[in-house]
Order: sequence, then C-alpha cells, then structure tokens
Amino acid sequence: MKYNFAILGAGSIAQRMGETVQKTDIVNGYAVASRDLSRAQKLADKYGFDKAYGSYDEMLADPAVDLVYIATPHVFHASQIEQCLRAGKHVLCEKSFTINADQARRVTALAQEKGLLLAEAIWPRYMPMAKTLREFAAGDKIGKIHSLTANLGYPVYHRERLHDRSLGGGALLDVGIYPLTFVSLILGDEVTEICSSAKLSETGVDTFENIVFTYASGAQASIFSSVTCPTDRRGVVYGEKGYAEVGNVNNYEYLRIYNTDHELIEETLCPPQVTGFEYELAACAEAISNGWTQCPDAPHEMSITMMELMDKIRSPWGLEYPEL
Repeated sequence: MKYNFAILGAGSIAQRMGETVQKTDIVNGYAVASRDLSRAQKLADKYGFDKAYGSYDEMLADPAVDLVYIATPHVFHASQIEQCLRAGKHVLCEKSFTINADQARRVTALAQEKGLLLAEAIWPRYMPMAKTLREFAAGDKIGKIHSLTANLGYPVYHRERLHDRSLGGGALLDVGIYPLTFVSLILGDEVTEICSSAKLSETGVDTFENIVFTYASGAQASIFSSVTCPTDRRGVVYGEKGYAEVGNVNNYEYLRIYNTDHELIEETLCPPQVTGFEYELAACAEAISNGWTQCPDAPHEMSITMMELMDKIRSPWGLEYPEL
C-alpha cells in the first residue's frame, strides 16, 4: 500500500522532499500545505502532488492524508506535531525535532497514546552508511577508540530563521545536530561530561561553538559547528591501531580506514542516492505498515537524548528559546 503523503511548509527543505517523492515510488505525493496558497500550489505543481492547501488546518482536515512531513522552522515543530497527531495523522518531522527535551518527551508520549507514527527526519540515521558506521565502531579495525573529531559549517547566517531567536535560530539546532549524530553512532550516548563555548550574535543566538564530550568509556569527542563559515565537514576517529575518516557528516560520503603507517587499508563508499531522503521515507512507510509508533533507526529515545544533550550544551550560554 502506498500512503498519501503531505508536506506541511513550502520552504527549501520541502522542495528536496518533493523531489524525493517525485523520483521514487515509496509514497503517493498527495498534498502540500502552506500559509500562502500560491506557494503550496507552486510546489505541488512542480512535483506532481494532487492538492494544495492555503492553511495547515484545511490540509489536516482531509481524511485522505496519511503521513505528514513537517518542514517548518524547529520552533514550530512541537505544536505542529501535536496538531497533526490530534488530527489522526502519522508524522515525519524535520530536525531539530523540537527546541528542547521537554517538548520532545511531550510529543513522543502523545504519539504513543494515539498509536501513530512519529519520526524525526534526521536523515543520516536512516542511510545505509549509518549501519556501516555502527558496525565499524563495534569492530576492531582501528582497535579501541580513544577520540574523534567532527565538524559541520556553512556560511548561512544571513537566512532569517538562523539569526532569529524567535524562530529557533543558531548553529547548534540547525547544523550541530549532524556532528552530534555522527558522534552518537560511533561512541554512543553515555556522555559523562560536557564542556562547550559558543559565540553568540547580537540577536542572542549561537553562530558557532566548540563542544567536548567525555564518555563513560574514557573516550572524548570534539565537535565544531557553525552557521558563519564553511568547514571540511569531516569526521575523524582515532584508535589504538589506526584511524578512520568519514567524508561529510551531513551526508556520509565514504569511510576510509588507515593503519598506524597512514596507509589506506579499507574504503567504503556511500551507495548511489536519489536525494538521500528516500531512506527516511521508506522507514516511515515500513513503520506505518507494521503499526509501529517509531522507526527502529531513529527511535523516540534517540530524539529525546539528542534534545537533552543540546539543552545541556547551551544552558551555560544562557540561550533559551521562546515557547510558542
């Protein structure tokens, strides 16, 4: 069965999802909703969706809608997730899932209560390369892992939602989630100590930060994220018998493993993609078919843990977001 898929929001990330739906046969591109009907209609026409709505309420009242993809700024996510779930719709919500852990706990509890799927669209979690990285981390190809570094940065601070605190702006929620996800895949989530520093803008949001995690195993992770400068986007893992390099922690391109003599001993490349979003779509379709309220690759506990970590990271900075 192909589920009727709707997109809530018509920004740039919605365009990429529209392309994914159009170029795959996973779900039926059914509806687009925006507060501006002309924007919804333009996106629907471009990617072959059946309907366009000028309000979210109108789209959610359509009984034919099965699964809603939320593609709005993250400050709106919690309220829109609740709105969708109360309308009886399954939900795939863009990262960052919410703006704090309390919201994440609230919406996941509601999904469980309603018996509906709620999944975070943190796309690297669903990719085949994520499984490759987990298997690598569990193996012994570079011996015991002592540390890793990961970074992600883009010069995108000029975009309104990134410098506006009322829209959940800042580097951590928008780009920092990706190196944090990479670190989680490799080292897990038993973080025992967090040290961080951030550069705050005149609007009060973080433009870049450096974060160091210490784990129960004794390993450490060093993370840098930025919305004011480009970075090489690499993740590097250091072990007793060698090290490994991962290209692009936002969309894993390769895993290269080196020995202590800096010789390349193994390389795994990312399989061909449509857009990379197809994996989360397929995971949602599978979950709905099986009656699951969460996707195994990105369970609710993972989303809550990530939000808890980000709450702890930004707490010393004094960065809080207004509740909507």
